Amino acid sequence: MEISILTPACTLVPTHFFNTTSARETLAEVACLKEGDVVKWADVPQYDAVLLYAVENERVEALPELWYLLQDLPKCKDYNKIVASYKENHLYLAIAQGGSLLLANVFEAPDFTTAEYYVFLAMKQLQLNPEVSTICMRSLIGPEEEMSLYRYFKSVEQI
Repeated sequence: MEISILTPACTLVPTHFFNTTSARETLAEVACLKEGDVVKWADVPQYDAVLLYAVENERVEALPELWYLLQDLPKCKDYNKIVASYKENHLYLAIAQGGSLLLANVFEAPDFTTAEYYVFLAMKQLQLNPEVSTICMRSLIGPEEEMSLYRYFKSVEQI
């Protein structure tokens, strides 16, 4: 598994709207930035987008967890592609249908039950049926969490 930055301060911007000179302002519109935060970006060419994210130190070279989720979406075998990580009280979630990205977001979730709530809320809003979907987890989850997901999803895979 790659080392990733666990930052909730990130957003996807369509490539044709991305401007390096206004990257900080763009990210500040959707995330709380601290005064010393450095805004970086990474290309996500498969979705014609750029991922903006904040780090505390200019020398940080790792990419955000959300970037890795986007890279792992093709690893999901089903048409409904759901990749998630639950780390440090945040749910990182990416959902695609076929090759179309539907959602890439980070949710504050103090416990796994809350993280599940956000997964199901997103699926309901996108009109996706978990009973015919596999959820692919990038983070390690315990047997209780895995069994909880199995109650709703066709399958739970670790990637």
